[in-house]
Amino acid sequence: QVQLVESGGGLVQPGGSLRLSCAASGSIFSINDMGWYRQAPGKQRELVAAITSGGRTNYADSVKGRFTIDRDNAKNTVYLQMNSLKPEDTAVYYCNAFIVVVNSWSHLDGMDVWGKGTLVTVSS
Repeated sequence: QVQLVESGGGLVQPGGSLRLSCAASGSIFSINDMGWYRQAPGKQRELVAAITSGGRTNYADSVKGRFTIDRDNAKNTVYLQMNSLKPEDTAVYYCNAFIVVVNSWSHLDGMDVWGKGTLVTVSS
């Protein structure tokens, strides 16, 4: 089976930086879109940034100019560089990817996969 494992979360002061990583593992044929979502206490999960397999990116307005998403296709890994962090960025950050696998009938099958999340806390 395939899975996504996030790392890099933690406590940081306002104005600081963190870099999140998310590595996909398992019997992967290919990975299409990858993205980062976040969910703050009492709020719905929201898209932070996404990147296509070709490198096209999309950002939430609230993080444009501060966050950068990129990926290493050879390592099946997506990153989120977060700069100028604000207290309102505090949330659990989840990695998401659409992963294509070869199923037991030797056919390609697409799966929407989520990581378990990593907590980012921005506080002085």
